[in-house]
Amino acid sequence: MNIDDRDNAGRRTTGGGDVDGVGSDGMEAGATGMGGREAGGTGAGRTDANAEPGVDAYAYDMAGVIDPVARLRVLAAGIPGARVLEHRIEVSFPQVWRVMSDLEGDFGRFQPDMTGVTVLGRDGDRVTALARSRWGFRARLEGVVRPGWCWLQSRFLIIGMAAVPAGDGATRVALTGGVRVPGRAMIVPVGARRELRRALTKLDQLV
Repeated sequence: MNIDDRDNAGRRTTGGGDVDGVGSDGMEAGATGMGGREAGGTGAGRTDANAEPGVDAYAYDMAGVIDPVARLRVLAAGIPGARVLEHRIEVSFPQVWRVMSDLEGDFGRFQPDMTGVTVLGRDGDRVTALARSRWGFRARLEGVVRPGWCWLQSRFLIIGMAAVPAGDGATRVALTGGVRVPGRAMIVPVGARRELRRALTKLDQLV
């Protein structure tokens, strides 16, 4: 299994960046782009307003915006300790994303140290969920889950996922996140790459 485990831009992540200054959808305040909520803004991901929300109604419009995988790398570059691992899965985007976005099902089967997730509420693509680890810890996650993009965070945890069609029926997937340093915009780097690699391996097996 070939996993791209380079750090962002192929080098060690440095610099500042405040996760608390980033919206729960992973979008910096005032920014537009993939799914941005600015008035008059258009995102890369759109769903038919009359259709049932889901990946089958999803269509990419890449004009003028970066794709979700690239956006995840940009966002992670501003978080010290964050790593981004990328992998090509030889399965179609709808099938891959159904697994990745199944918060109360498959999501907990491939994410590191997670035994289950309970969705507490949804408001459009905004999600509040309770995650439980195999060590007995719980985390109240808040963020956004929309086709091709997931950003969830709590005081102690950050989870970022992105996926885009890669052509020939394949999907390009990227993961970031880990244990957050309490009160700081930083991820504990120890073991982060290993856990992300394990998650990608499990995801590849699930789909």
